[in-house]
Amino acid sequence: MSSALRVPASDAPAPAAPAASLDLAVDGMTCAACAARIEKVLNRLPGVTANVNFAAEKARVRYAPGAADVEKIMAAVRKAGYAARAIESRDAANARRLAEYTAERRRFAVSLLLTLPFLLQMAAMLAGVGHGLMPAWVQLALATPVQLWVGRRFYAGAWHALRGGGANMDVLIALGTSIAYFYSAAVTVLGLPLHLYFEASAAIITFIVLGKLLESRAKARTTAAIEALIRLQPQTALVERGGALVEVPVAELRVGDVFVVRPGQNVAVDGVVVEGASGVDESMLTGESLPVAKEARSRVFAGTANTTGMLRCRATGVGADTALGAIVRLVEEAQGSKAPIQRLADTVAGVFVPIVIAIAALTFGVTLWLSGSAAIALVHAVAVLVIECPCALGLATPTAVMVGSGAGARAGVLIRNAAALEHAGRLDTLVVDKTGTLTLGRPGVTDIVAFSGATEGEVLALAATLEHASEHPLARAIVEHAAAAGIAPGPLAAFEAIPGAGVQATVRDRPALLGAPRLMRERGIDFDEARLSSLEQQGKTVVVVAHGGVALGAIAIADRMRPSSRAAIAAIQAMSIEVIMLTGDNRTTAAAIAAEAGITKFEAEVLPRDKAERVRALEREGRTVGMVGDGVNDAPALAAAHVSFAVGAGSDVALNLADVTLMRSDLMSVADAISLSRATLRKVRQNLFFAFIYNVLGIPLAAFGMLSPAIAGAAMALSSVSVVSNSLLLKRWKPLNAKP
Repeated sequence: MSSALRVPASDAPAPAAPAASLDLAVDGMTCAACAARIEKVLNRLPGVTANVNFAAEKARVRYAPGAADVEKIMAAVRKAGYAARAIESRDAANARRLAEYTAERRRFAVSLLLTLPFLLQMAAMLAGVGHGLMPAWVQLALATPVQLWVGRRFYAGAWHALRGGGANMDVLIALGTSIAYFYSAAVTVLGLPLHLYFEASAAIITFIVLGKLLESRAKARTTAAIEALIRLQPQTALVERGGALVEVPVAELRVGDVFVVRPGQNVAVDGVVVEGASGVDESMLTGESLPVAKEARSRVFAGTANTTGMLRCRATGVGADTALGAIVRLVEEAQGSKAPIQRLADTVAGVFVPIVIAIAALTFGVTLWLSGSAAIALVHAVAVLVIECPCALGLATPTAVMVGSGAGARAGVLIRNAAALEHAGRLDTLVVDKTGTLTLGRPGVTDIVAFSGATEGEVLALAATLEHASEHPLARAIVEHAAAAGIAPGPLAAFEAIPGAGVQATVRDRPALLGAPRLMRERGIDFDEARLSSLEQQGKTVVVVAHGGVALGAIAIADRMRPSSRAAIAAIQAMSIEVIMLTGDNRTTAAAIAAEAGITKFEAEVLPRDKAERVRALEREGRTVGMVGDGVNDAPALAAAHVSFAVGAGSDVALNLADVTLMRSDLMSVADAISLSRATLRKVRQNLFFAFIYNVLGIPLAAFGMLSPAIAGAAMALSSVSVVSNSLLLKRWKPLNAKP
């Protein structure tokens, strides 16, 4: 019978296979046109969505298994004229980059040595004494190695690009320098009485190689934040093996291993303290400068620094499963993503090279017609080819995003992707949850009121005695407050809980009672209700303490405001962002918290499922909305917002919940995230402005002969360096509450 009810396999819909992701290192990209070309080729494949980052030299690919596979994707990149390979280990990648940089520096040294006589001749010519300083055959001998050996990279890059059906910076450089070099070589070999332009071809290549060296050094600095985080994790750890401490590589640690962290050492992996007490500096995770006290059952995290005592810990997360590993992974993903603002630059870069070649051809024709000199027309056309390059456009956005996301990681602000970074910088409305966001998320004693000549200490001592055995959150708040004040619970007898009202017991041979004001009224115990009324109007829970039938006093308990919340709200409002509080609490409590935080607009008694609709309603008004919550009850609203912030999640945050994860339990981190996003957007706009203005001004200057090809080459090389250097200025950004 059960078989008759079973759906036949042939009729059951096959579940869709989840999309797979792939990160590739891409070699051979020289400008934004290369990245645009590779991205276009990959996105043509069925079931493939690709994002190519020119600055990071990586491609992030999502594909549907069955429709595409790794080999097909890599073959498409190779067909486009570039090399794709699996991402190497960090050490291997650094070693390869160092070897490439060393080889490139050697080529530059040779190129500079051979070009220096041309530069001296150019300087002499400007002084009016350099004509005929070097014989033509000497110039040919000096320029040939520069053009054909140092410059072979441009020919190779141009060939790969053209073979793949595209055009890039290498095409422009190879075409421009080849025209100048081979024209001059023909004049030299044939002995024609015409001007030579060997100095132009040699100087262009030398300046561009220098620019690439400077660009590589600057780009390496954009990932310094990740490298600094990784260096915090020690290479070895002291692990208990067979009753003895053995130093083993961190890579060999497994979950459950017991390891020891001595004072001054960094924690090797995530774990739980088994024995010992110390203060641990977690600033690399949270940005918090003060050490965090650790004792038995406290959590510790890889890369954090132990300060004073020795800790014995049990490993709970190793390798990539540590909080540090998750942070590095998140920052790398953000640095490899693409911001919406980059679309314009990508669109321009995709058609840039063919347009420049057309402009150079037009310049040659018009200059030849006006001047009647093919040599002058040639110089102008070469200058146009050389100065117009999309490198700066391609670097404008990703370098700023890479530096910005790294700066955020150092401050405990983890930004998931470039789109979130851009949207956070454009927020005009911020919706905040109350419990756990504005407040600490747990009740605490706020006021102690003494009656009948009793002292506050006596009231608190009796309350702690009555509540110390209870697990109720309000009871724990009282006991913790007493412990912090150095008050220990006393003995009691005949303890009894009164459901929904309070507790009673015998203390020092007299009946003692703790409960809500209504319980006291029911028992006929008088107390100063007027003094308690104001506390209740502030949204606080009030309990009265009585001993021997006399009310000694009252204790007010509430979910207390985070110390930084008011300052954070003020900082956010100063950015012209409207802050709205949504909470499921009653209106009285909500009004009290809103007033204390400085929030004028709030809604109370809002269910979690309704918060998302409130966020969507604000978005329908045309607002750019951010949502701040604890990432659990607020998940629907977080998903509905343009940008979601998970606050107070700490080091064990579920990193997949929010666009921006704030490692500190501090609302000021939201202000920091918005401040950083706006600073990054400013850098992106500045970079794009400089890149576009450079190209807009460069064309007419080169076309009208106001720039020599050599100067054009130097300007082109320096344009990319200037954009990257401008992005690196983001390292100066500081959190709003950072100490000078």
